[in-house]
Amino acid sequence: MKDLFSVKGKVAVVTGGSRGIGEMMAEGLVANGARVYISARKADVCDATAERLSKMGECISVVADLSAAEGIDSLVQEISAREGQLDILVNNAGATWGAPLEDFPPEAFDKVMNVNVKAVFELTRKFLPLLRASASAPDPARVIVTSSVEGVITSSQSNYPYSASKAGVIHLSKHLASTLASDQITVNCIAPGPFESKMMAFVTDDPEKRAALAASLPLQRIGAPEDMAGAVIYLSSKAGAFVTGQTLVVDGGLTVG
Repeated sequence: MKDLFSVKGKVAVVTGGSRGIGEMMAEGLVANGARVYISARKADVCDATAERLSKMGECISVVADLSAAEGIDSLVQEISAREGQLDILVNNAGATWGAPLEDFPPEAFDKVMNVNVKAVFELTRKFLPLLRASASAPDPARVIVTSSVEGVITSSQSNYPYSASKAGVIHLSKHLASTLASDQITVNCIAPGPFESKMMAFVTDDPEKRAALAASLPLQRIGAPEDMAGAVIYLSSKAGAFVTGQTLVVDGGLTVG
């Protein structure tokens, strides 16, 4: 039982791992003994986060733009050159765009869907050889996808492709979970509520808005980094080995109703 939540010695990839939700997940995995590769578009930010996390474990920066097929391929090739297996793939990289309905740019809709849904599918598909090399019945390989509470409930914000994409990856994850179960690969989603992130900065950086948001949640606070670390460690460890096709909502009770 003492090793039930252990991820020590596992190899993980966390896309979008340089900041926000991805950084929280990566930090939890690194601090608990996993070797973690984080990817992001911006080299300086990704390198700085990897340097910080390397003070508590092993974290490697890999620059990749997952909005392009070339970026997806370069990330897979880099990890494949370094590792013979992949225990944990965290598909976290995401994009958003907000605009009035009548003025919403078609190219923006395409960008968000490509990063938030298509890249998840392509990365999972192309990492299958490494995931299969890790997988076993007692300890499956893990694919974890970052969705959002906006994929679970209707949002009043004008970020139409974002909410659609986050609902889409929940269903995509169920489909992949069904397909990959026989390979001993689990696929699950985490749907975060309010956390410190670039996407939430317009609220969390304003003391009054932040306090109002916290007061609106049943648990009376926004999420802390350890809340997200705990979720990813649960799904990545033996504690979550019998869980697949599910969405773990981590939102302080926001979606309770």
